[in-house]
Amino acid sequence: MNLLRPGMGSLTALLLLCFMNDTALAAPLNNDIAAGATPAAIGVRETLDTSEATTDGDDAQLNAACGAPATDASVWYAVQGTGQGIVVDVAESRYSAGVMVGVGSPGNLSLVTCGANGVAFVAAANTTYYVIVFDDQADGGGNGGTLNIAFEAIPPPPKVTVSVDPYGTVNIQTGVATISGIYTCTHGDSINVTVNASQNVGRFTVSGSGAFSRANTCDGAPHAWSANVVPENGKFAGGKSLALTFSYACSYFECGTGYTEQTVQLRGGAQ
Repeated sequence: MNLLRPGMGSLTALLLLCFMNDTALAAPLNNDIAAGATPAAIGVRETLDTSEATTDGDDAQLNAACGAPATDASVWYAVQGTGQGIVVDVAESRYSAGVMVGVGSPGNLSLVTCGANGVAFVAAANTTYYVIVFDDQADGGGNGGTLNIAFEAIPPPPKVTVSVDPYGTVNIQTGVATISGIYTCTHGDSINVTVNASQNVGRFTVSGSGAFSRANTCDGAPHAWSANVVPENGKFAGGKSLALTFSYACSYFECGTGYTEQTVQLRGGAQ
């Protein structure tokens, strides 16, 4: 006896088709293992669901040198080096993503670099670099998710120049000097200026230091800076003082530095 009601055969077929489609969507990614590593180069960007990716002994072998807490949901990329610096950026992923880079053969890779959110390295010509992106579980759970990965050229190193104004001020009550100037910087996330000043006051030499820092102003335009220089052994006074400044601007990858020496005339007054 056929116990199926009219239309049940079609419904059963539809449910079976949906189950088959779900099974296909849940299949492991091709680049879940080293043998399926996706070719990549500067300019490649990809959004990928890694929630069905796994981890294996090849991940563990390279992670022995990296020390990430986990290498879950790992996916592999292969980069042919051309002598350029490469940034692998996964910071926009929807989970806590880490990156390892190795050279050699999968299962016997030598670590080049590793880190959370992204890494940078110089890819030597005629060398294959394996890039492994994984869930390091720093967010406390889950298995992968939406990976947003970008392979980009390392930006130029930061450049910074700092000038010191020939006139400054001094608070005659506290002996604190204020020294200022102009800076420009490019390709940096922040600028830092350290000021060391010395002044002969009577028979003694008074010295002191101060600092200035600012983020998100390395746009190539001139900007004013100012630092209070606190004396370490006495008080600064009105008159000439020698100011030495060391400046540096840093990006995510590296820093650029500058140095300036300037005689500053301090003008005294209560402040």
